[in-house]
Amino acid sequence: MLEQKVNRREFLKRSAGGAMAAAVTARSFSDALGANEKIGVGFIGCGGRGHAHISYVKQLAQAGEGVDIVGVSDLYRRRLDSAARATSAKAYMDHRELLADKRVDVVCIATPDRLHGHQVIDAVRAGKDVYCEKPITHWQQFELTKRMAGEVKKHKRIVQVGTQGMSDPAWQKAGELVKGGAIGRPIHAECGYFRIGDWGERGMPIDDPNVKPGPDLNWEGFLADAPRRPFSVSRFFRWRMYWDYAGGPSTDLYPHSLTPVVKILGVDFPETVVATGGKFRYEEREVPDTFNMLIDYPKGITVAVLGTQGNDYPGTGNRGSPGRCPVIRGWEGTITFEGSNIVVRPQPGVQRKEMKIAIGGGESVLEHWRNFLSCCRTREKPWSPIEDLGYHVQTALQMGMWSLRKGEVARFDRENEEILL
Repeated sequence: MLEQKVNRREFLKRSAGGAMAAAVTARSFSDALGANEKIGVGFIGCGGRGHAHISYVKQLAQAGEGVDIVGVSDLYRRRLDSAARATSAKAYMDHRELLADKRVDVVCIATPDRLHGHQVIDAVRAGKDVYCEKPITHWQQFELTKRMAGEVKKHKRIVQVGTQGMSDPAWQKAGELVKGGAIGRPIHAECGYFRIGDWGERGMPIDDPNVKPGPDLNWEGFLADAPRRPFSVSRFFRWRMYWDYAGGPSTDLYPHSLTPVVKILGVDFPETVVATGGKFRYEEREVPDTFNMLIDYPKGITVAVLGTQGNDYPGTGNRGSPGRCPVIRGWEGTITFEGSNIVVRPQPGVQRKEMKIAIGGGESVLEHWRNFLSCCRTREKPWSPIEDLGYHVQTALQMGMWSLRKGEVARFDRENEEILL
């Protein structure tokens, strides 16, 4: 097993009681709610991203969507109180107590990477559907990723990954084109993410430089299954800078880039992944600011994922955030995304005309939420499901992280679902 050896007994002991209580009080979502009944939403994690999601759900409620914010949870009292004031919802320092609240039907998880997988498992075992921010797990937690996917399937929960770009109809239409043979057999794709920002002093502010762990800040809960370290203000507030809690572009940004490509190509687990990169601009952090990876999939398909946080020139295409616009190449043609159109250009010698297909619509976090809530009622699969698409994407990214860290090619054992180096 590649995951870091940590003392799991203590972590599981902390988790078991609350998770069991949540499971006892859970109700069957699909049986309990009618088409016109309000969905009770709870928020686990009330930092910057958590507050953004609170704002989105408020907008949906004001627009007539049947939702009601009924609970908020955070390990840090100051953030929790802020969210409680903004929502008038019941506040919980422990997310397991929120999951035991019978009014909560679905939860939004917007916590640090280390916590996502454990909280998703707690939630689905408690009978809740979940909107989970990316990445779905920390880069060291492949076994947890696998276990989480299994738990979601076992409990038949709707879990939407917060890769809101999947709300863009461009990717569905491109997938239909590839499946229909518009570019022949796929052979290569490229995508990436280019931006400027170190997520250090300027990117992740410290709310209170004098804060200490205790009743108002649960440091042990923040660490989860990470190595036990003394409390650090920087680690708590600027956690994206550290290997223990984050991974840089690969885990923070590339779920947005790679997910549409995996969906378009219809691939699942990689065969091999190799990665390069490092700290080429921002020295104060541990994690890389530049990360490049090559992913080989079965049936002869390579995907190149390239990016840096040191330059924001978008490169090819102009749809979505900087550098996220993919190019899909096949034996007989190429798909690009140009403004409001998908463009299919045939290879020289192929007797086809260039095509332009109007996309219509675009990326929207609100629509991503609408899709999630709709699927909670209908039990249909959401745009970015965690148990297959999210699992496959995260596996490739985790393989890339291990390749970078070990300086070796990462391989995937499909039969046993294991990462090998």
